[in-house]
Amino acid sequence: MDKNASFLALQAKPGQRDEVRRVWEKYARDYITASTLGFYYCYDEADPDRILVFGLGDPASLQAFAQQPWFVDYQRDTHALLAEPGEIRRATPQYMKNAGPGAP
Repeated sequence: MDKNASFLALQAKPGQRDEVRRVWEKYARDYITASTLGFYYCYDEADPDRILVFGLGDPASLQAFAQQPWFVDYQRDTHALLAEPGEIRRATPQYMKNAGPGAP
């Protein structure tokens, strides 16, 4: 299996979570729709200002996401909306449902 997972946790300033989502959609939606990446943009049910993003794809595609020309603009537009820097975690899947023959 040549897939990696990335997890991103963002803490929006109070009441700014929807605005962060609008910025995400402005810059990332078309790129993600056209890519082979699996992405889930989620609101944390335990914290009204927390956003959890999960991405699954080949390692090169996940790295390429943050190297897109629009990514600097995305960071600029969300900077004032976030209470703290985002936390990124990378993981290597060990099991995936329906991963096919030869998958770990």
